[in-house]
Amino acid sequence: MKQGLIVLLNGTSSSGKTSISSELIRQKEILFHHLSVDDFFNNYNDFINRKLPDELPREIDHQAVSQIVDDSIVSVYYSTVKLFSEMGLNVIVDTVIDNDKRFSEFMDACSGQPLLYVGVLCSREELVRREQARGDRHIGLATSQFDNVYRFNEYDLEVNTEQLNPAECAEKILNAIKSDIHDDIRRGSI
Repeated sequence: MKQGLIVLLNGTSSSGKTSISSELIRQKEILFHHLSVDDFFNNYNDFINRKLPDELPREIDHQAVSQIVDDSIVSVYYSTVKLFSEMGLNVIVDTVIDNDKRFSEFMDACSGQPLLYVGVLCSREELVRREQARGDRHIGLATSQFDNVYRFNEYDLEVNTEQLNPAECAEKILNAIKSDIHDDIRRGSI
């Protein structure tokens, strides 16, 4: 079976990854499936909130959860991405890779899979503006991730969400997939 293409969108919170993913899903040339790391964490948090006995506090100490389960959730996420590719499904990976450990884990998990690594770029000032406008993000999250996320420069392609709207970013990604870069898409070997 032919492996599905993995399009890894890496950028800070509020950089535009999910908006680009929506545009990639909307287009009709290549069928994509969207896997966001946020969905994996949100599902886990919903599960815990439903399963905790009533006599226990309903508030979750996110730092304690992080210390106990974050690596496991991320590992399941990466394994699911690989599973989709192995099943021949093209998958958009919507995540924040902000350290060498996560980068290496992703590359190890998806080794041998066809991969297009896309940097989703945005300035600090615009990220702050977007966080404030959205109202559903912790203010300062994107700027706290900024230096760690954007120190990676191994991207096959970069899209700047201040210069291009989500549809234009998706078009740029599709053009890269359809062009000569398609023949050179990495097999998980950055």
